Amino acid sequence: MSKIKTFILFIGDVAVLYGSLVLTMILRYGPANFEQSFSAHIKPFSLIFVFWLLIFYLADLYKVKNSGASLNVLQTFAFAIFISVIGSIILFYLFPSVFELTPKTNLVILTLVFGIIDIGWRFGLTKIFISGGLKTRVVFIGDSPITDEVKLYLQKNPQIGYEIISKIDDGADMVVIQPNAKNDPKFIDFFYGLLAAKIAIVDSIKFYETIFQKLPIEEIERGWFIEKITTRRKFYEFSKRATDIIFSIILGVIFLPIGLIIAILTKLSSRKGPVIFKQERVGLNNKNFILLKFGTMKEDKGPLWTNKNDDRITLLGKFLTHTHLDEIPQFYNIFKGDISFIGPRAERKELVEIYRQISHYEIRHVVKPGLTGWAQVNYKASASVEEAKEKLKYDIYYIKNRSLILDFIIFLKTARYFFFSQK
Repeated sequence: MSKIKTFILFIGDVAVLYGSLVLTMILRYGPANFEQSFSAHIKPFSLIFVFWLLIFYLADLYKVKNSGASLNVLQTFAFAIFISVIGSIILFYLFPSVFELTPKTNLVILTLVFGIIDIGWRFGLTKIFISGGLKTRVVFIGDSPITDEVKLYLQKNPQIGYEIISKIDDGADMVVIQPNAKNDPKFIDFFYGLLAAKIAIVDSIKFYETIFQKLPIEEIERGWFIEKITTRRKFYEFSKRATDIIFSIILGVIFLPIGLIIAILTKLSSRKGPVIFKQERVGLNNKNFILLKFGTMKEDKGPLWTNKNDDRITLLGKFLTHTHLDEIPQFYNIFKGDISFIGPRAERKELVEIYRQISHYEIRHVVKPGLTGWAQVNYKASASVEEAKEKLKYDIYYIKNRSLILDFIIFLKTARYFFFSQK
């Protein structure tokens, strides 16, 4: 259901963009000259609209819970439009032969028209979602910590489109059951009868995964991993490795001048130690490797966890860690095959020993670690065992669902972080 609503949001934005272009042409050139002016602008603005929609995706504006008119959403919406307009101006002037015009006034008018109409559209759509339009009525059978967590989340976010009801006879569309219930002889006939009534039956782990895009590792038994986790996907692994090699070379060449400047500045900073910091990390199949980074601390020692206010980090180091430029040397790790662009974060071996107390932690090592990953774009950096446990929920989700499409989504979410600094 959330995918349908996301699609409606997206299609609505497309319609509002083109509707705004129509209104802009009428306002600027009048109804009599509409056909000629619209024909001249439809091609360049269609190209620009693709850019706008990408920026809106990067700003997380196609999440249903971000479709309303809260102050935070409005701020994100305004900033996304600002980035879109600046980007459009740059594209118009950098590629005049492609766009064939530089519509300064028309771009301003379109931006104002679109902003007003789209806010109204999104606010109205959210009202429809909350009031019951396109809602799925859900009955939960059985209690557990994860069903309680899901219920609370759905109650706080009615715009997502689920209504919790207490009885199946109240018009249920879906029944969420405990994982072992579907194999219980006492309930099989009952659940079988629900199919005839076109009522979907989903186990609580799957529903939790759908809602949160992570997995409740506390509720998962080892048999689940045997059934759900595939350790080898030959085409995917070959394609991913080829992509890693190609782009590590390309990006390595592009960032080489920046890397040289950083190396010189690091040498001149208050750091005591080599420019390149080498650290032993745990990778694929629990094998250790040496991870490369630009040194950001005055001294390479101290506690295992760091934070943004750590006084051991140099002034230059704070900038490098904030922008992630300290990770430029890891292009070499990617080229070597130690890590991939996408995958669970490679942790220090000392931390891994601590984290092994977390159930199923070893499963994250069945895939190659990455420069960025599903946990990194959905959760903050871990600074405790509890936070590492929360990140593992996202790592297991990634391992179960990994694909080239999911890797591309992670790439876009990583780009979103750089543009909007949101998680």
